[in-house]
Parts: sequence; structure tokens; C-alpha cells
Amino acid sequence: MPGMKVVLAEDSVLLRQGLVALLTEHPSVTEVVEAGDLGELLDAVERDRPDVVLADIRMPPTHTDEGIRAAERFRTTHPDLGVVVLSQHADAEGALALVAGGSTGRGYLLKERVADVEQLVAALEAVRGGESVIDPHVVDALMRHRMRFEASPVARLTGREREVLGLIASGDSNSAIATRLHITSRAVEKHINSIFTKLDLPVGDRTHRRVAAVLLYLGDSGSTPSTDGVGA
Repeated sequence: MPGMKVVLAEDSVLLRQGLVALLTEHPSVTEVVEAGDLGELLDAVERDRPDVVLADIRMPPTHTDEGIRAAERFRTTHPDLGVVVLSQHADAEGALALVAGGSTGRGYLLKERVADVEQLVAALEAVRGGESVIDPHVVDALMRHRMRFEASPVARLTGREREVLGLIASGDSNSAIATRLHITSRAVEKHINSIFTKLDLPVGDRTHRRVAAVLLYLGDSGSTPSTDGVGA
């Protein structure tokens, strides 16, 4: 297989320069194109047509999930493009999001691995060839996530019910949930009643049941609500 052209997307200049130095010295890499944010990454892929992308999971403009969103976009716009996402932590949710549309040509590595250039290049070559590469620590996190999920009553909920419960945990009222999900308030009520039933929450004060449901949700997902209170 000929040498790789790599687009490297990392907003830390120091880390990016270090990675460029490591990769350009490797015989399997012919060129490294730098990008500092999501916009530059998208432009570089369109302009330079790389064989593989190495991207931080979080970068400007929001520092949330830009690497994941880029990988999802490339699945449609550049289906043969391999993508390796770098993360500071073993994030099970991030890894699941990365492979939600399929694991072909996708990799998820911890940043602590990048100092081993042979391991890094091997991962890039693997995703370039359509394989998937998941850091062992991330695999462990995925297994813990799965075991916790399967043992939780939250596992009984449908996808839509989990979505509604997540919005409750964020502090949204029933009307706000209806607006965000483009459903009726009556439908929201039905989902909430079903949630209470599946979570075995006894009939009583409705606000307390909402709080109890949120606590179960947060305990299952390891999440934190985005507001200080729970919408009534």
C-alpha cells in the first residue's frame, strides 16, 4: 500500500507540532496536512483528499464532539476515508457514537498512545484499510458501560423514552420536551407515565417521581443535568 496522506486536526499547537514531527519522519507517511478546528478539518479533507484523518474528539468551535461529528459526516461525503479519533479519556459514550453508523474504517485511541509512533501509524493504516481500532482502555470502558446499562432498570426504556428522560434530566418542562421532539404534550405525558411504570416508581407525588427517574437515569449514564433543577 502506498504511503499515506494524513489530515491532522488538533487545536493544541504543541501537540499538533509534535504529532506532525513524528508522522512525517515515518516511512509510511508521505504528507501531513494540519487543521486547528472543525472548519479547517472539513476544508482540508475537501481540498487535499487524504487517505486518513487523525482528529481530536474535541476542538473549536465548541470543544464538545467535533471529531465524532466530522467522522459521521465523512461516512456520507467520503465513505472510503479512514478516521482515527483521539481522546484524553476512555469515553464509552464517545466510542459508541463514533461507531454508531458502523465500525468500518474507524478508530478511537487515547492521547497517551500517540507517543508510540509505530502503534499510531499501525492504527492509521488499519482504518485506511477499512478495519476498526479501539483502544483497550476504551474497550474496558465499553464493557463496564454495557454491564451497568444491562443491570439498570433504565435498560427497559425505549429509545424515545430515554430521550424524554434525558430532557427531563436537563430541566425541560413537558411543553418544552414536546416542542423539542416535535410531538404533542399528550404524547409526552404518555412517555412519562410509561417511564414511571418501567422504572417501578410508585404512584405518589409526581415531582418526586420525576426526581427519582432522573436519579436513576444519571446513575445509569454517568451524566449530569445541564440545569440546577428538574422541570415540573
